[in-house]
Amino acid sequence: MSEAPNNPAPQILVVDDDTELLKLIAMLLRRIGADAHTFYSGKDALQYLTTMTPELIILDLMMPEIDGFEVLRQIRKHDRFDEVPILILSAKADPTSIRKGLAEGADGYVTKPYIANSLIDRVRLLLSVGRQAAPNLEPPTL
Repeated sequence: MSEAPNNPAPQILVVDDDTELLKLIAMLLRRIGADAHTFYSGKDALQYLTTMTPELIILDLMMPEIDGFEVLRQIRKHDRFDEVPILILSAKADPTSIRKGLAEGADGYVTKPYIANSLIDRVRLLLSVGRQAAPNLEPPTL
């Protein structure tokens, strides 16, 4: 008879219209013991969120139908997601997009192409501290 684990795997929603990138991110998240729920569109992700509340959301900005900024706004309208951190993962690396994403309610911003370890480090940080962490408005300097 098997027992339920003491620490169930964190449930992470990943939204990106790049199917290969979704597969890669899901693999990286499995390596750290998380379950990735992947969606190719913001519309499908919002539908999923009508019944599920993940521990973290990783969100692309440039998607067809509904862009990531609108998905972010829709999520932040609901109180039940107040404690759910959202990490933007986008090719939009300009300071205006970064500031807009953080102002709309994202808790972190990673630009593509990304280094796998830096993405995983940010995911681990957001899972451990949640929304209490102040977002970093400026890209880190090396």
